[in-house]
Amino acid sequence: MRILGAILAGGQARRFGSNKALATLRGEPLIAHAARAMAPQVAAVAVCGGVPLLPDLLHLPDRPAPGLGPLGGLAAALAHAREQGFDGVVSVGCDTPLLPDDLVARLRAPGGASFLDAMPLIGWWPSALAPALDAFLATDPRRSLRGWGAAAGATVLSLSQPIPNINTPADLAELAR
Repeated sequence: MRILGAILAGGQARRFGSNKALATLRGEPLIAHAARAMAPQVAAVAVCGGVPLLPDLLHLPDRPAPGLGPLGGLAAALAHAREQGFDGVVSVGCDTPLLPDDLVARLRAPGGASFLDAMPLIGWWPSALAPALDAFLATDPRRSLRGWGAAAGATVLSLSQPIPNINTPADLAELAR
């Protein structure tokens, strides 16, 4: 099974105050940590949304237009996955530098689409859902990940151990300790 890892990096980072993807943890940008944690679990990794941040990774601009939040990045990843013969996409945020080694297996366990209840940005999306997400974006002005998950019939999962998520500089300082 070919899986595309999609790091969603197009958010506005209002609570953080600057581009979270480039904030450093142990001397490296958060997005580099996320890419390294995801790489062993997928066939390829892409950065979705925003501007190109890591020169060695594929950058996919939001689809169908910039400024659509995480779903614009996910739509780009799903369209790319479908066009390139990937079976699906595992999405994570650029602000999740530490991922479980078995994240992809856990997300795929239910079979169809799934996402984490505590962090809907983290999910498994079969590439066949690309046209459905395009249609959802054209008709749902809220562009909610939870709303998209419900429309896609996704299973909502919980993990026993929470995944660290950086929303504020204080979150980053806490994780650095």
